Amino acid sequence: MNKDIPVISLQRLPVYLNYLKGLPEGETYVSSGGIAAALGMGEVLVRKDLAYTSAAGKPRVGYVKSELIAALEDYLNCNGRRSAVLVGAGALGRAVLSYGGFNNYGIEIVAAFDSDPEKTGTEIAGKRIYSMDEAEREIKRLKAELAVVCVPAQFAQEVADKLVECGIKAILNFAPVMIRTDDKVVVRHIDVAANLAILSIMLEG
Repeated sequence: MNKDIPVISLQRLPVYLNYLKGLPEGETYVSSGGIAAALGMGEVLVRKDLAYTSAAGKPRVGYVKSELIAALEDYLNCNGRRSAVLVGAGALGRAVLSYGGFNNYGIEIVAAFDSDPEKTGTEIAGKRIYSMDEAEREIKRLKAELAVVCVPAQFAQEVADKLVECGIKAILNFAPVMIRTDDKVVVRHIDVAANLAILSIMLEG
């Protein structure tokens, strides 16, 4: 993958992929202008984003839809496999574990961890729940590189530190707090409540 792609461009690639997969099967070609119009984006922006992949458009015709889909899937590693773990098997954690969309991007949540002894040893959506004391052993055994953090804010940094010690290289953090790691670990923060609050404020405009 081209590591120089801007994060904002990388975020748009799955949007293009989902749009293309939703087009009628009879459509063979698709243009950057058509994609831009359908998604409310600029055509130049779409072309620049797609240029990071191996897709090659043809003058006056556009992209072969199947080839563009394949190029996006290859860039996003949809046909590969990366293992992820989840920490915090509460209400949000259970919802994430039950979500089946990760497989579309070559990602599988293979296990979860929780500090509640009543949850450890059980399964959610076929995923076994382990205690945090077992994290190092299981993360290494499962060769997990990614983690999802769904714990209360006061525990998020401690959990992140533990995950990094266990070899996790990227963290998706749902806890409403910014966690800190070294530069070698990629962290994405998603505060659902804060984003809803922003939408609420925007409605007042």
